[in-house]
Amino acid sequence: MNLSFTYMVQPGDTLLRIAGYFGVNEFALLAANPRLTHEAPLIPGLILTIPSANFIYYCLQPGDTLNDLTERLHVSVYSLLTENPQLDPKHLIPGQTLKIPAPIRSRIIQAKAEYGYRNLRNDIETMVRDYPFLKQSVIGQSVMGKPLPALRFGRGAKKVHVNAAFHANEWITTPLIMRFMEDLARGYKLGAKVRGEDCQSLYEHVTLWVVPMVNPDGVELVLEGATPAHPYYEELLRSNRFSERFQAWKANIRGVDLNDQFPAHWEAECERRGHDRPGPRDYPGPHPLSEPEAQAMADFTREQQFDLVIALHTQGQEIYWNYRDYEPPAAEEHARQLAEASGYRAVKLAGSDAGYKDWFIQEFRKPGFTVEAGIGVNPLPLDQFEDMYDAVQSLLLQALRL
Repeated sequence: MNLSFTYMVQPGDTLLRIAGYFGVNEFALLAANPRLTHEAPLIPGLILTIPSANFIYYCLQPGDTLNDLTERLHVSVYSLLTENPQLDPKHLIPGQTLKIPAPIRSRIIQAKAEYGYRNLRNDIETMVRDYPFLKQSVIGQSVMGKPLPALRFGRGAKKVHVNAAFHANEWITTPLIMRFMEDLARGYKLGAKVRGEDCQSLYEHVTLWVVPMVNPDGVELVLEGATPAHPYYEELLRSNRFSERFQAWKANIRGVDLNDQFPAHWEAECERRGHDRPGPRDYPGPHPLSEPEAQAMADFTREQQFDLVIALHTQGQEIYWNYRDYEPPAAEEHARQLAEASGYRAVKLAGSDAGYKDWFIQEFRKPGFTVEAGIGVNPLPLDQFEDMYDAVQSLLLQALRL
């Protein structure tokens, strides 16, 4: 039967996020709530009507657990608990009837709505449950105390690292790398190939560590804005010329550009940038590694001693592979191979310092790449995601082969 139900808007909700939670079309959501518009912000506490898909009903059996149910029935914990508010997830009662929403995904990483820190944490939890051979770790904390998660696939001798969302308004890079990890994990579990690459062989020969969101505080600011209750509200307004629109914000929550934070000719970058105070972009901070996110990345990199790193950014469809002639002799050829795999352009870059890739090349004399995915103006729209992923997936698979 077709039913509808109500939902109370929570802080951080957007139209696309709510539609994604319940597996409904955003236009159906607008039709069911005539007061809603794409432009108007959603106010926490607002009651919405959710047009529902078809439901099935399930009678709890002895031994059922919440995790078993969500995996077997292909629904999220969130939607299951929303549809059954009387359900105590810690005490499932055999014989109790549950309303089960129609399955809404064949993938964990959907990328159909704004992708923030809460989405990331929920997806990591689901992925390590579904694919227990994936290992998660925490490499540090953001300024506001958010743990910075890392995911590991593989146990091989070659150690590769990819990071994403150094810049807040480049948050689309996070679901890109999470989709890639999901594809590798699913391929390994099923004994399948991804674009001809045997995932079980990759698992044995490569160790891939990803840090999918280096700058969670900044991403949250771009996606959700700041209210007077935000602990940095006054500082953020001053840094943003008293505008409450933060879509162009690249920096962390203290207004420091995290990709200008590394001790690779940092002073030259400060002089070039000419920014001596916090702002939406290009302020390198008071000194190298002043920000906990940058310090965590440096510590993690030194601890792991990677053989190759990729910093995933947007936009431009370019690959930067060099740094002041510190790069190893094979770097240019590697960049050519990555460009051929992705359709992007390999670029020998000058006039840029203090980035993560720059520091890695200088400190370790190993291959490091900055990949500018997609094309347009940041933040890139989600309707680019699938095309971007095709290129990024091919590029990353090639990186694992190098």
